[in-house]
Amino acid sequence: MHLLFLSCLKATELIEKKIYFRLTLKQKIQLKAHKAMCSACSNYEKQSRFMDQALRHSNKPNESSADLSELKKETLAKIKNLEQN
Repeated sequence: MHLLFLSCLKATELIEKKIYFRLTLKQKIQLKAHKAMCSACSNYEKQSRFMDQALRHSNKPNESSADLSELKKETLAKIKNLEQN
């Protein structure tokens, strides 16, 4: 292929690489030129970013469930105190 143009396979590799590493200036230009002509790869990048963010978010501990279990403990303790009085 021409020096400036990428195949879709190479473009998707760069899209994935871009999430975790810095691209060289040449790679950035090649990817931008490819996405300007290829809506499929532009959509792929959007979907890839969305999935990456969703996976990162799902790996975080669920703070609301921790708060809920703490609230349950506090409520049960208050109920026991009321029953004892």
